[in-house]
Amino acid sequence: MFEVTVGGWFAAAHQLKFDDGSVEPLHGHNWIVRVTIRGARVGPSGMLVDFTRLRPQLDAVLREMHDRNLNELPAFADRNPSAEFVAVHIAESLSAAAWGGARLACVEVEEAPGCVARYLPGS
Repeated sequence: MFEVTVGGWFAAAHQLKFDDGSVEPLHGHNWIVRVTIRGARVGPSGMLVDFTRLRPQLDAVLREMHDRNLNELPAFADRNPSAEFVAVHIAESLSAAAWGGARLACVEVEEAPGCVARYLPGS
């Protein structure tokens, strides 16, 4: 089994609504993101996934959120822009077309040092 991970970052604000209905103050983070693709075989080139095909996909998704209030984006109209749902949004936005037989293993979103949410699609 092989894994390939690419990372990136974006700066954005959000405001979470808690279970009791209260809302936290609007605040921002420098979000760090890592996307991992997993597969059993590398291709003839010796690569599972070419970094130069995966990284631009991730960069395009992060660019849509950079310098924005996440609460105002359509992706979060019906869900809290928590680190968990930011990870889900990134996973849903990535195209598997360029991955051959590999699959998305996880998306990690770190909203503050040491505070990481990990989404494992299909688990």
